[in-house]
Amino acid sequence: MDEEKGQLEPKSYWTCSKNDFYPEPSFQSWKSYKSAFLQTGFRLKDRFFDRSTDINEIEVRKESVNEMQKCLTWWDLIWLAFGSVVGTGIFVLTGQEAHNHAGPAIVLSYAISGLSALLSVFCYTEFAVEVPVAGGSFSYLRIELGDFIAFIAAGNILLEAVVGAAGLARSWSSYFSTFIGLKPDSLRFHVSSFADGFNMLDPLASVALIFWSSIPMFGTFKASLLNTIASIVTVVLIVFVMITGFVKGERSNLSPFIPYGAGGVFQAAAVLFWAYTGFDMVATMAEETKKPARDIPIGLIGSMSMITVVYCLMALALSMMVKYTVMDVNAAFSVAFKSIGMNWATYLVAFGALKGMSTGLMVGALGQGRYTTQIARSHMIPPYFARVHPKRGTPINATLVVTLTSAVIAFFTGLDVLSSVSSLSTLFVFMLMAVALIVRRYYVNNVSSKSDLLKLWIFLLMIIGSSAGTSAYYYARPNGWFGHAITLPIWFLGTLGLAVILPQQKAPKVWGVPLVPWLPSLSIAINLFLIGALGYQAFMRFAICTGVMLVYYVFVGLHTTYDVAHNRPPALETSTEI
Repeated sequence: MDEEKGQLEPKSYWTCSKNDFYPEPSFQSWKSYKSAFLQTGFRLKDRFFDRSTDINEIEVRKESVNEMQKCLTWWDLIWLAFGSVVGTGIFVLTGQEAHNHAGPAIVLSYAISGLSALLSVFCYTEFAVEVPVAGGSFSYLRIELGDFIAFIAAGNILLEAVVGAAGLARSWSSYFSTFIGLKPDSLRFHVSSFADGFNMLDPLASVALIFWSSIPMFGTFKASLLNTIASIVTVVLIVFVMITGFVKGERSNLSPFIPYGAGGVFQAAAVLFWAYTGFDMVATMAEETKKPARDIPIGLIGSMSMITVVYCLMALALSMMVKYTVMDVNAAFSVAFKSIGMNWATYLVAFGALKGMSTGLMVGALGQGRYTTQIARSHMIPPYFARVHPKRGTPINATLVVTLTSAVIAFFTGLDVLSSVSSLSTLFVFMLMAVALIVRRYYVNNVSSKSDLLKLWIFLLMIIGSSAGTSAYYYARPNGWFGHAITLPIWFLGTLGLAVILPQQKAPKVWGVPLVPWLPSLSIAINLFLIGALGYQAFMRFAICTGVMLVYYVFVGLHTTYDVAHNRPPALETSTEI
């Protein structure tokens, strides 16, 4: 009797066994795994064509056993977006990209990146309203483009998460050094035997990342409240910086306005897109939002519009305070105040930047944990990371694994390396989101005809191919026009074909992207254009990371998700305890 009673006891949240990580039939023994692996080709085909559904992505929340707490409103989402986005980009990358690529035209770079981000926000908002789950773009792509594409996106989502957090932590370290009167690299350790970009060890960055990222584990509402208070302080600081820049700055510093040409503006825009990342993390908070249909559109679109204006004004103020040729690439705003004789303000700016980056790390951990949770719910990574704590209502396991991985990367890797990798991953996922939005509107399984499906993919290939061609031709021949005379009409005809020839099969239930297919098509074009501005090394790193993801998928993720799709999952416990 006691033995039977023990079997009914709820499982501890912290239990850690093989079945907690790999409960699928294919992983029960070496024999079963060998049998599964021999079916790799068949299973890959199955996963490539399989699609999830809105209902399934909502129902899969049962994998977490406990539910996340619905405690957020549109007001919270606005400040969460502000807290997660306003950090490294404006305080660090502005000086780096103005000095190296754009000059005073950094203002235009921010405007271009902001337009691209806003188009992506539209796509995210329509999905988040109708599928309010923690998975964000992973869930949306799984519904419209299938498991395989969703996995590639998931890998890049996680890459963006860990790299973005690591980069923010490195920036935090630079500004802390400035705040205590040292040079930005003073608290790092140089190891000459390591490769460039990986030879400045930064233990302080790792410690800061772990500290701030641990706060969301104790409760979403508490973290949101702390972020709101801190973000309002950041707004006050930003207003001070802008007013000072416009009053104390010199217009002569804005000349020449575009010293590196249009190519430099676009190259800076591609890197600065990283400064806008974070809003996608807010989309993962949909599961914890009280009224998603109302709160998500207001929170996402309102915050990103405000942030774009703030970034452009901040960049203009910095460009007026100090000539782009002498901008400090690590702590531009602090050094800029020294150049105009306001030494005391350097400490104020450094403190404000530290606070902004701290909230960025904290809010980033909120979103990163929820991305990881939904990916684990699908079993693409072990379901151990899908668990939601019964008392805290937060995904502690998922948050921990992303935080510790980011801390290791922050310890070794320089900001220039991190920003290029993260930008490409982010732009790639945002491009896929625009494709998914078009597919959602124009194709419904068992409703659309095969001829309509064929037309849809032809038009999409025209849009994607012409956008990639425009990007490649521009960066190969910046002053050329012949290639654009071919690619731009193809993009226009592909988009026009969707608008005129194909009927929309699915209308948004609550809130929808306006001017479909033109806005998502433009989002595809801009994202691919900005991807083209990134250097060869960024593509190589992206290719290597994607290759590693595919190896994992073939040997693990493919078989776990296949089992989940074709076998009934084991009964979920109804409760857990500490």
